[in-house]
Amino acid sequence: MWFEILPGLAVMGACLTVPGISTALIQKYTSGNKEKRIARNRYQWSLLERDRRLSGFNRYYEAKGLENITSEA
Repeated sequence: MWFEILPGLAVMGACLTVPGISTALIQKYTSGNKEKRIARNRYQWSLLERDRRLSGFNRYYEAKGLENITSEA
């Protein structure tokens, strides 16, 4: 009957879901629990470069905090 396809459908759904979730979790824990930022245009790229410069660690995903950022011209 039609319900005989349900176990195969469940296995296929799990096989398609696990790589997406695991990739997101691996990325989250390897970059200091920050979401991945994507620069799709020049303005976003300049923001990434600004954050990289201000972090002091040369990584855009590690923040100093607003209280530690001095005026850098």
